[in-house]
Amino acid sequence: METSTYGGAGVLSGARAGFWRRFAGAFIDGIVVAIASGILKAIVGTGVGTGLGILVSAVYFTAFIGAERGQTLGQMALGIRVVGLDTGGSIGYLRALIRWVVSLISAAVILLGYLWMLWDGEKQCWHDKAANDVVVPVK
Repeated sequence: METSTYGGAGVLSGARAGFWRRFAGAFIDGIVVAIASGILKAIVGTGVGTGLGILVSAVYFTAFIGAERGQTLGQMALGIRVVGLDTGGSIGYLRALIRWVVSLISAAVILLGYLWMLWDGEKQCWHDKAANDVVVPVK
């Protein structure tokens, strides 16, 4: 991937991951998080387990996406990763946490934030825009 200048800012050029590839990766991640959350609910009860499940989701997505690889387990399986639109490298843990928080909003508004990538020029969902990242195929 190369960076080019667009509107005065460094913008990463190159291929972007498509909707179905991202969807399949998110589906796998959803299963992983649901299993962990289900186990917690079975151990500590529904109320506390639900809160711990949300915490597990936040830690899972923040830790994996914020790491140098920029990939969750689902993204690894599908050969895609999250990179900074400005640098082409890891987005780091703070931006990954922001991305996770905004992904909840992306889902809450009848999934509009996720569907946004279908007509966005950079194939970005709302949470990608908030964290200034893109999802790209791994070479």
